[in-house]
Amino acid sequence: MLEKSHKHITCSTCVGRKNSLLGSLCNEEMEHVNAHKACNYYKKHQSLFLEGSFPRGVFCINEGMVKIFQRGDEGKEQIIHIAKSGEMVGFRSMFSETPYRVAAETLEESNICFISKDDFLNMMDSNPVLRNGIIKELSKELSDRADFITNMAQKSVRERLAFTMIILLEIYEKEPINLSREDLANFVGTATETLIRLLKDFKEEGIIEVHTRKISVLNKEKLFAIAGK
Repeated sequence: MLEKSHKHITCSTCVGRKNSLLGSLCNEEMEHVNAHKACNYYKKHQSLFLEGSFPRGVFCINEGMVKIFQRGDEGKEQIIHIAKSGEMVGFRSMFSETPYRVAAETLEESNICFISKDDFLNMMDSNPVLRNGIIKELSKELSDRADFITNMAQKSVRERLAFTMIILLEIYEKEPINLSREDLANFVGTATETLIRLLKDFKEEGIIEVHTRKISVLNKEKLFAIAGK
């Protein structure tokens, strides 16, 4: 169970720091972040920011997972990214000075820190390593999004499910994939009923094992073959 008090969170003891863009900060810069950041415990399904709102700063995930998504004309979600411990969200719109074109919501109980826009921009100005890291992150994201859109547009639903599960394997690492069927369907871009049917097919083919909502992959090679990887 996640510790519900955020008071113990410091950048020096952050479990996600080694994977964070803030990992390049020196001790003095880390102390500055500690003095100015605000940390909060978020319940499952709690919003970080809404589509159309204006960015005030960046969110750094200490523990937990956050889905980044857009809503279609009929209100259906399309999940475009799942952020985990060490990742920062919300800084892309901050740079363009435009409203968020996506929304962010926790998928599970999470500890998340907030750094104001002014403090974050000042850190970028004074730390070229951080600035270069963000540039690389934005470039990688552009490439990843292009691959994601291409795969979602050109593959069948079965292929998209396999492709999405490969992405989720990297996110969940050694843990079983733990998403609601609705969220998984929204990531794949299909109806929940279709997703459930395909998961049943994957189970019968020996590709996955299902325990309640948790999914373990038994045959990665077959999953990669279906995804066309």
